[in-house]
Formats: sequence, C-alpha cells, structure tokens
Amino acid sequence: MIAERRMLLVDGARTSYLEAGAGEPVVLLHGGEFGAGAEVGWEFTVNALARRYRVLAPDMLGFGDSAKVVDFTDGRGLRIRHIARFLALLGIESAHFVGNSMGAINLLADATSERPRLPARSLVAICGGGEIQRNEHMAALYDYDGSLPGMRRIVTALFHGGSWPADEGYVQRRYESSIAPGAWEALAAARFRRPGLEPPATPSTERAYHRIGVPVLVVEGGEDKLLPPGWAAEIAALIPQGSSAVVPGAGHCPQIERPEIVNALLLDFLANCAKTDARREISA
Repeated sequence: MIAERRMLLVDGARTSYLEAGAGEPVVLLHGGEFGAGAEVGWEFTVNALARRYRVLAPDMLGFGDSAKVVDFTDGRGLRIRHIARFLALLGIESAHFVGNSMGAINLLADATSERPRLPARSLVAICGGGEIQRNEHMAALYDYDGSLPGMRRIVTALFHGGSWPADEGYVQRRYESSIAPGAWEALAAARFRRPGLEPPATPSTERAYHRIGVPVLVVEGGEDKLLPPGWAAEIAALIPQGSSAVVPGAGHCPQIERPEIVNALLLDFLANCAKTDARREISA
C-alpha cells in the first residue's frame, strides 16, 4: 500500500498531507525540529497502520510542502486550530491521534485545555510531554544555523544509533527540507516571543491531565537524549485512562528508529480502544 500525497486549502493556507488506507481515521502529527515533516516523520508508520485504518499525516504549517506561516504570538495554538479545521474540511468528526515530539506536545496541550479543538477518540504521545533537558542536544535543535553540519547535529540529537547522522543521504534529505524557502523563518519564529505576551505555559507535569477523557498512551524512547528517563510513566499516571511504554534502543524518534516495536504498540493500543468502545456500546 502506497500513501498518496494530497493538497487541501485550509482557510487559504496550502496544506499538504499523506493519506492511505480505509476505516477509522488515524491522524499522525510529526515533530517540530528543522527539516521535519509528515513523510520523514512517519515513513515507517503510515503503511503499517493503513492496513486497518484511514491514515492522515499532514505537514503542519511551516513544514514540508505546507504553507510557510510565520507566527510570533501563538504558534502552537495556530497549528492546533489548523489541524482542527483541516479535519473538519475532510468531514472527520472523530479520530485517533498520534504525535511525535512537538506533535505529541500539541496533542496534550489541546486535550488538557478548557476547550479542546481536536476531535480525539484516543491519543498517543511519542517522546513529547516531558521537560526538554538543557544540554548540547537541545542546543542543536534550537540553534540550527541552516548548515549541513548543523543538520547533522540535529540528527545526532534525535537518534540513539550513530548510523543515522553517518548516513549522508538521510542527513541531506532532512537538510534540503530545512532550507526550503520560508521553512527556517516559520520554525525559528517559535523561538521568539513578542514583547508583552503572557509568560510561557506551565511545565508539562502541571497540565490539567485530569481533563483528558479518552485513552492515552505515552511512549518514551529508552535512549532519548532530550528527555529524562521515566517521564512517560510520570505523565501517564496523571491521566485517568493513561498508560505508558518504553521503546528500548531508541532515541527521540522511536517510530523511525524502532518502527517494528512502535507499530506493534500502536496497533495494540488502537485495537484495545475499539474493544473498549464496543463494551461501552453493549452496556449503554
């Protein structure tokens, strides 16, 4: 099964996305590093899920082939609202969501808000939700200078295995995405704050996780260089229907580094969600 690249105008903004399969919708939200996008973030996930589900993997605003929107005020809120409108235009009223890094943080931020915008039946947060560690790997993500060596440092930060930054083709692929016209500006805007704005949001552990009323799986990379050990279990314990898993031998992008493990986790989690829904319908 091959995912198709499609394009949709969402309130005038070009929105590129991958689509494959049929059935209940599963929406995949990629990470926020320079050079990220739907294809590079989910290339080993889309087809595995598409055997049972309708999979949608959009390039969020500023990434991939989607519009390069610069926002200094509320970049996270802008992207959440954009995905909500994207799904509404496709007629999707309910979906399972899977996010990696920034995509996962966006899911948790929306689900714990007073008025969530995303029509979530379930959530999977992969390496997004814990507190980013202040180290050289965080610096590689935040201080990207648009150079090929800079992109190699980002890839080093994202992965546990050394084969990824050593792969010239892989680094070049991410690099070319990062230097597309407007891409650096759209992502760099998130690092700045307009004077007079409210202070940044509270730490991730202080979000209102009790508000989440759907099943949530929090996935940790066992060798993540950006997040501390144990963060996933800590957050899952705060969510009424929360559970967690650790992917051994994987860094910040386990769906790329250990796809066989992550795909099995996702399929099991989604199957259990379906069983839970069926039991509720019978008892109603």
